[in-house]
Amino acid sequence: MKFHCKSLIIVLALLLAVITARAQELAVAAAADLKFAMTDLAAQFETKTGTKVNVTYGSSGNFFAQLKNGAPFEVFFSADIDYARKLEAAGFSDPGTLSRYATGRIVIWAPADSKLNVSESGWKTLLDDRVKKIAIANPEHAPYGRAAVAAMQKAGIYDQVKSKLVFGENISQAAQFVQSGNAEVGILALSLAVSDAMKDGKRWDIPEGLHPPIEQAAIVMKSAKNKDAAHAFLEFVKSDAGRATLAKYGFTFPEK
Repeated sequence: MKFHCKSLIIVLALLLAVITARAQELAVAAAADLKFAMTDLAAQFETKTGTKVNVTYGSSGNFFAQLKNGAPFEVFFSADIDYARKLEAAGFSDPGTLSRYATGRIVIWAPADSKLNVSESGWKTLLDDRVKKIAIANPEHAPYGRAAVAAMQKAGIYDQVKSKLVFGENISQAAQFVQSGNAEVGILALSLAVSDAMKDGKRWDIPEGLHPPIEQAAIVMKSAKNKDAAHAFLEFVKSDAGRATLAKYGFTFPEK
């Protein structure tokens, strides 16, 4: 009998340890433009609170569809405020959590060894005969892809270059196309272009007025299992420390 009691105590202790470990983890869905900034933010939050933030990156539109179908994410950081608003309107978010946390920028980017003079040529870079492929995120479900198309249209060059466009599933994949040489240039998120992995490349910052603002927003999901941690992480991202980190990656901010 003593043996069974001891075994039961051990089993219960293990179960408690598993439950506690799970309670200290947070599942986050984040737009791909946050790949480097969110990794930094998650590490800071874990150091500060002990809660491990498990981040999955992808296109905001794909996450929107997944979350409507019950994907087990607890916080959603969208690169397009409209996706967050639609989830809120449909009752998927915790009331009152919709928060604009940053505004994104787009740039034309080429690798450091490219012979293209991106910073001086600007839009003319895309018209260069040496440019056979231009990588952008898929505009059907990626906000940065839509911003790229809008900017090219406003600049009056879209019809001239649309046959060169190749689409990444998200902005991170579009960046990989250029980094790997599968495209000569890309219209990418500034937050990726200034990261350690890409900051040595050549870039031209596209004027903000050439496309609708890339307003980025987050929500805590109503289905979140660890509500306290979810709310705490969102508040951390919105805090002065969180904004300082986001600013390092080229993000600007809405008025508080």
